[in-house]
Amino acid sequence: MKHRSAIIIGAGHSGLAMSHELTRAGVDHLIIERGRVGNSWRTERWDSLRLLTPNRMNGLHGQADSGSDPDGFMKVSDLVDQFDNYAARSNAPILPSTTVVSVDGMPGAYQIQTDQGQFTADSVVMANGACALPKIPGFASEIPPGILSVTPQSYKRPSQLPDGKILVVGASASGLQLAREIQQSGRQVVLAVGNHLRFPRRYRDADITTWMERLGTTTTPYTEVDDINRVRRTPSLTLVAGETIDLNALQELGVEITGRLATIQQGRALFSGSLANHCAAADLKMNRLLGAIDQWVEAERQTELSTPPERYAPTQVPAAPRLSIDLAAEGFGAVLWATGYKPDFSWLKLPVFDRKGNLAHEGGVVAGGLYAMGLPYLRQRKSTFIDGAADDARALANHLIAGLPRSLAA
Repeated sequence: MKHRSAIIIGAGHSGLAMSHELTRAGVDHLIIERGRVGNSWRTERWDSLRLLTPNRMNGLHGQADSGSDPDGFMKVSDLVDQFDNYAARSNAPILPSTTVVSVDGMPGAYQIQTDQGQFTADSVVMANGACALPKIPGFASEIPPGILSVTPQSYKRPSQLPDGKILVVGASASGLQLAREIQQSGRQVVLAVGNHLRFPRRYRDADITTWMERLGTTTTPYTEVDDINRVRRTPSLTLVAGETIDLNALQELGVEITGRLATIQQGRALFSGSLANHCAAADLKMNRLLGAIDQWVEAERQTELSTPPERYAPTQVPAAPRLSIDLAAEGFGAVLWATGYKPDFSWLKLPVFDRKGNLAHEGGVVAGGLYAMGLPYLRQRKSTFIDGAADDARALANHLIAGLPRSLAA
């Protein structure tokens, strides 16, 4: 049995950020990774994906800069190369191809069982991310035989899908991108739209993420949010690399939109009648953000340095969106579940979950010597962004180091 001052689970950007901080502090630690460094980016993304945030926001913690094109949007393959180069330069203590089976014990004596043996540690940092498992509703089992059920984790390209129409469920970033890609490949796509956000890629001569940074919305501490649980459930930003995509643009391509997929019964997909309400709410939230940007520009007297304010056409909603579809009779070949993700803590054998089964934590502090990273709005909105891991790692590393035995923290 091997002991470490700290064990980090996951060698993605969050795990590497924490390792960077612990290395600087001289804390003995080990990163346990189920595959290779950056494994989920390496194996669970579709071929055409580019990062949704500009390169200036995608630097790994301790990396010198964001490259020669800070406003560009890198391919996932480029990000994977960045992970490999970073791990090699930093000499991070990574144990690859090792699966964590269970974590149990107590502060100072955590027991980490893996398929390669057991470790003990004073502290454990769970940096395995918020997107370990796709969220698929239970009624997915009612999809008629012969119709493929697929998620963005396993989808790679349109050619892998069977013949026929495609039902894409979910209108966040993944759903919009995949609906467009599949429609442009020659398939007819129906997009089921629930609660979602709508943003332009650029506004008044700047990327929307730049405006969010200037307004402070990405760095507002979790302690200053009125309802942190509600905020943590907020849909992801509906952004794509370098351009604006929304439901209007998809409908111009021929994508049919319906309301939220409520259930599937006897092979028939049933949709809610809430499409207009969801679209109106998304438009309202977008216009509130744009109004806040306009106020900032006026307050900072930057009007001469940016283009004038503008507003976008409301989301066009069909006069009578369909409420049901017989999937087999109408020739659907697949249902693609772009319905979000959830973390996987099935191996965590400790009483640290709330009544809904969610990991309970206070800004990433779960219990004495037990930490989480990479979860939605862990400490601030950008906690799930690549560059957001640095701030979280600094704060949690300080907490971890303060809790180590005096001889180890010196």
